[in-house]
Amino acid sequence: MNTPTSLLDAAGLRRLALASTPDASPCACRLQQAAAWESITEERWPEALMQQVGTLRDADLYEPTFEEWHPAGTRYDSPDAPISVTHFPFNRCNVYRCTACKLLVLRYTEFGGYYIDHRVRRVDAALIAD
Repeated sequence: MNTPTSLLDAAGLRRLALASTPDASPCACRLQQAAAWESITEERWPEALMQQVGTLRDADLYEPTFEEWHPAGTRYDSPDAPISVTHFPFNRCNVYRCTACKLLVLRYTEFGGYYIDHRVRRVDAALIAD
């Protein structure tokens, strides 16, 4: 079992994803539709339901890369974009599981010149790249 601060690699994230088969019924977390990166306000983040189960952000790296990885021509916002834990934005994510429906999601915060944008994406084990 991973602790909230456990740094996960691709294999560890895949194990968590395969062990976290979400319930198919609608859930109060409302994150089941987040196949691609979705903006989520702090008010909409279901804090009471979410349990942090790991991180993809290496605390030893001062500034993780902003390089994305799309070998099949996908884009950042594509639902079928690969999940490469060493590439942006995955390398800046924490990993959460909904305690009600068991959905596994990635969450990170995008910082711009004048904005802060919290984003979430559900984890599809088939899209995790080594």
